[in-house]
Amino acid sequence: MFDIRNVAVRSEETADQSAVYSLNESAFGRPDEARLVDDLRHEGAVLLSLVAERETEIVGHILFTRMWIDYTDGSIAAVALAPMAVLPGFQRSGIGGKLITNGLAMLRERGEQVVIVLGHPDYYPRFGFSVEKARSLQSPFPPEAFMAVELSAGALAGISGRVRYPSAFGL
Repeated sequence: MFDIRNVAVRSEETADQSAVYSLNESAFGRPDEARLVDDLRHEGAVLLSLVAERETEIVGHILFTRMWIDYTDGSIAAVALAPMAVLPGFQRSGIGGKLITNGLAMLRERGEQVVIVLGHPDYYPRFGFSVEKARSLQSPFPPEAFMAVELSAGALAGISGRVRYPSAFGL
């Protein structure tokens, strides 16, 4: 029987990159997200890349990259959560939640204030993400799936503007 306590979350190492590529390709059923991770690495946009490891197998991955919110008085730094992947045989077991929880805690400790995700509206709110927090942010995405979480209370107060992702996202 699978036990989430046997899954460790740690920072991705260079030696993990091919396993992370394969994991993303398998989880999404196509290579697009795997290539995106590589492109974001090459662009230098990666803030935090974590893997979930069970014994010696990497079963999950989450990537956080630098993005910005441009508004009339300038821009503020934010963080994009994308992509997050779990091997198909381990999905719906708590690994994704463990990656998100650990990642948000690490980003908070580093002083990051805002994380933005395009994701399932029934999943991400349990981690504090909300459509309401992202309502004043302009993006090319459907508003019901575009969410933000403040890692520092009030970080988005009075901020209204357009999000700007790293160029690897192709937006």
